Amino acid sequence: MIQDESFNMATRWIHAGLCALLLTACSNAPTASPASPAAQAPAAQTSADAAACTAKGGQLRPVGRMQIPRCIVPYADAGKTCTDNSDCSGDCLATNIVPTGAAATGTCQRDSDRFGCRQEVVGGKGQAALCID
Repeated sequence: MIQDESFNMATRWIHAGLCALLLTACSNAPTASPASPAAQAPAAQTSADAAACTAKGGQLRPVGRMQIPRCIVPYADAGKTCTDNSDCSGDCLATNIVPTGAAATGTCQRDSDRFGCRQEVVGGKGQAALCID
């Protein structure tokens, strides 16, 4: 009887060990491999994007919550007083947040970065404020 219990206990340990071994064989752990041409393509694309951005007078900067690099181009009329988007290269942004529809003046946005909280001025009136992450 003691021998049967020992046999059962040994069988359980062997069974548990085999299950663990089989489960590790199915894991999603990445395998080490040399960089493939597909992995090198994003780096080449980034340098091409940076060159195109620089040609437009901008620079790649990480923006937003995800800190994704974007081409940010400065505007020549940045800071100019405005009452409508048509007065600016970019948007006419309220200097201070005003109630939607209230009379407002703004300043032309400094660059093409659209992240953060802002309120556009269109036709001399403040639009709904918007925050972009």
